[in-house]
Amino acid sequence: MRELESLPAIVGVGTDLLDARRMEQAWQRRGERLIERFLTPPEQALWHQRQRSMNFVAKQFAAKEALAKALGTGIAKGVGFQQLQILRDQAGAPLVSLSGAAQQRLESLGGRTAWVSLSDDGSWVQAFAVLSR
Repeated sequence: MRELESLPAIVGVGTDLLDARRMEQAWQRRGERLIERFLTPPEQALWHQRQRSMNFVAKQFAAKEALAKALGTGIAKGVGFQQLQILRDQAGAPLVSLSGAAQQRLESLGGRTAWVSLSDDGSWVQAFAVLSR
């Protein structure tokens, strides 16, 4: 039984699917305010490196929505977009960092790590989030 207790356990799962064209429409209406609301400063720097791609913003948004669903809060209950950060490792894989109420919620679920997988096809982007012990 002790062996099972040492294995990572899933404490939360979330997913989100988004048509990136919706993000483009939001950009047309809101401009930089959209970016400042959804992306942390390090994510904004990454966005600039990616030639200000709306597909990148859509993936970030979907990832944050999936994480918020995995936390069981949605973007509410003190959990906001700025507390959910997704950067990239050397190979381009997502690296998740939580802060504030998002980190507290993860810990209250008994979790220590958050993972995100991102995918796209044409204008569609998808994110899948897993929280583990």
